[in-house]
Amino acid sequence: MKKDNYKIILVAFLVLTLVGCDDNLTISPEQAITTDMAIKTPSNIQKILNNAYGDARSSALYGGGIALASELLANDGDLYWDGTYVQPSQYDEKAILTDNSFVESMWLRAYKISNQTNVVLDNLAVFTNAADKDVAKGEAKFLRGLVYFDLVRLFGKPYVAGTANNQLGVPIILEPILDPAKITYPSRNTVDEVYKQVLADLKDAYTLLPATNGVYATKYSVAALLARVYLQQGDYVNARNMANIVITDSGSVLANSYSKVFNNSENSTEDLFAWQVSSQDASSNDYNVFWAGSDFGGRSGNPDISIENQHWDIYDDSNDQRSKFFYEADNWCTTKWKNQYGNIPFLRLAEMHLIRAESNFREGTSIGLSPLDDINLLRERATASLFNSVDLATILMERKRELSFEGFALFDAKRLKQNIGSLAYNANNLVLPIPLRERDVNKNLVQNDGY
Repeated sequence: MKKDNYKIILVAFLVLTLVGCDDNLTISPEQAITTDMAIKTPSNIQKILNNAYGDARSSALYGGGIALASELLANDGDLYWDGTYVQPSQYDEKAILTDNSFVESMWLRAYKISNQTNVVLDNLAVFTNAADKDVAKGEAKFLRGLVYFDLVRLFGKPYVAGTANNQLGVPIILEPILDPAKITYPSRNTVDEVYKQVLADLKDAYTLLPATNGVYATKYSVAALLARVYLQQGDYVNARNMANIVITDSGSVLANSYSKVFNNSENSTEDLFAWQVSSQDASSNDYNVFWAGSDFGGRSGNPDISIENQHWDIYDDSNDQRSKFFYEADNWCTTKWKNQYGNIPFLRLAEMHLIRAESNFREGTSIGLSPLDDINLLRERATASLFNSVDLATILMERKRELSFEGFALFDAKRLKQNIGSLAYNANNLVLPIPLRERDVNKNLVQNDGY
C-alpha cells in the first residue's frame, strides 16, 4: 500500500505530525497536534470516528461512487450514459483500465476508513464511560464491516454458497498505522476470509450499539446490513431472521407514500440509516451530480445517466407510483436523486420486507408475514394493484421496481447468477481491477484476472 493510504487525515483541527529533531528549526504548525495527543482523549477519538463517517459519505463511496459502478456495470439497456467522464463510461462499456481514478478513489477511501476505525478500536481504553466506549466500538465495527463488505463485492469474484470461496478478495488490515515508517505490504485475503471478518465485525456491532443513536448507526442499522450480507451469501435463514428483527423491533415504519422516501432533509420514517447531506457538502453528492438534470444540481441540462425505454417494461400497473417517479430534462431522469441537499437513504425498511419475502419464499416459511403479504405491503404503498400469489420471479421483479437506481443492480445480478448481456455473472470484467498505483508500490497485490 502507499503511505498515503494509511495516514489519518482528519478534519481541519487535526493533523498527524511526526516530531523531528528538537531544535529551533523544528516548528510545528499551530493548528497541528502530535499523534499521541490525537488519540489521547475520548473527544479526539470521537472526532476520528466522525471523520470516518464523513469519508464513508464521500462521493467515492456511499455518496454515489459505489452505486455508480454497480448500476453501470450491470447496465444492459435500462440506462444511457451520456457523461463526459471517461471513468464511468468504462463501467458502462465493461472495459475498465487499471488506472481508472474512480476505482482508485474507492480503494483509497475505503482503506482510509479501515485505518481510522482501527485507530478507534485500538484506543478505546481512553474512554472512562462504559456506554460511550461501547457505542464508539460498535460504530467503528459497523463502518469497518461495511467497507470490507463492499470492497470484497467490488474487487473479488462473487460469493457462492456451498463452495470454498477461496478466490482472491482484498487485504484485511486490522492494525492501525500511525507511523508511515511502519507501513506493511499485505497480500490479498480470500473472499471467504473477508466475509468472515465482515460478519465478525457486524455481529459485535449489533451487540454493542443502542436502539437509538441520532443519525449514527444503531443496533437496527447493523441488523439491516447483516440481512443484506447474509442475502448476498445465499444464507436465507439468517437473512430472513435479521430482516424480521428489523421489521418487528426497530420501530421504523414504511413511509405512507413512495415520494416521501427520497429527497428528504431529515431521515424518513423508514430510514434505518441514511447518509446526511448538507449545503456544505452537497457538491459531492454523486447521486445528484450524475443522475439529476442541471436544474436540480446535476452536471448538465441532460443528466449524465438517463433512463431508457426498456426500463419501463418492469412496471405492471400504470397506477404504480414507482412507474411515475421520473421527470424529463431532455431525457428521462429518476426522481430519487432530484434534491441536491436531500439525505441519501442507505438502509431502509422496504429492503427488509423484500429480503424477508425472498428468504421466506426460498425457505418455505412465513416468519413475520408471508411472502405475499410482504410484497403487497410495498405494492399498496406504491398504489399498485395487489397480487393474489407470488413466486420467486415476482418477488425479484418487485425488488427491482422498489430499489432501482440505488446501487443494487450488479450485486443482485451476481448473487442471482444472472448474465449481464453476453457476460456471465462472474465474468472478469464485472470485477474491478486492483488500482495500478497500489500494485506499483505493493508487489504482494496480485491483479484480478483479465487485467
